Amino acid sequence: MKIRWLGHSAFSISSPDDVNILIDPFISANPACPVDVGDLEADIICVTHGHKDHFGDTMELAEKNNATIICNHEHSVYLSQQDLDTKGMNIGGAIDSNGIKITMVNATHSSDMDFIEGIGPGGSSCGFILKLENQRKIYHSGDTGIFGDMETVIRNIYRPDIALIPIGDCYTMGIKEASIAASWIKPEVIIPMHYNTFPVIEQDPYRFKELVELSTDTKVAILKPGETYQE
Repeated sequence: MKIRWLGHSAFSISSPDDVNILIDPFISANPACPVDVGDLEADIICVTHGHKDHFGDTMELAEKNNATIICNHEHSVYLSQQDLDTKGMNIGGAIDSNGIKITMVNATHSSDMDFIEGIGPGGSSCGFILKLENQRKIYHSGDTGIFGDMETVIRNIYRPDIALIPIGDCYTMGIKEASIAASWIKPEVIIPMHYNTFPVIEQDPYRFKELVELSTDTKVAILKPGETYQE
């Protein structure tokens, strides 16, 4: 299993059975992303919400790869009208795609679609729990502030092994809140995201690593855009 950070909240995940998953593929307009849209392969594309720095190149990648887009119901309706293969779902639900169990979980954030002309309603923002073929579970929180379900629902029910959580502040949790979230979720590994893409979310990930590893058994894997965590 490989988790490649593409900058911001974009990740490319290769499962043990070589299923290619993209999450929030903000690629072409992402100043931190080191790859081109044409370099990426996808069987599944998961979208956490409708902001253009997360929805990104979803439609182009889905069309190029004949990929299935997993998203909330409102985005699914819009994407279906663009003749794309999409599976809409809602918070608390789960679906199976290419042998991967995908559960949609809560996030505390806005979600209107600002990638279309003007702005349109985009339903609820979300996170995802990906249960891979080897039973390892990855939690991508999406954009979110800290919320109590991280300690109860996320930890006690889903028990992710690896968590991808934001630390950038301003639009999401900052370092202090994210370190508290880490102590609630208690994954084996955290990969911080959604920081240093733009000046307004500049943060020192090593400060986050220090806070988490001083107070928990969780290890923080700091990646540069384009780098891969593998197990």
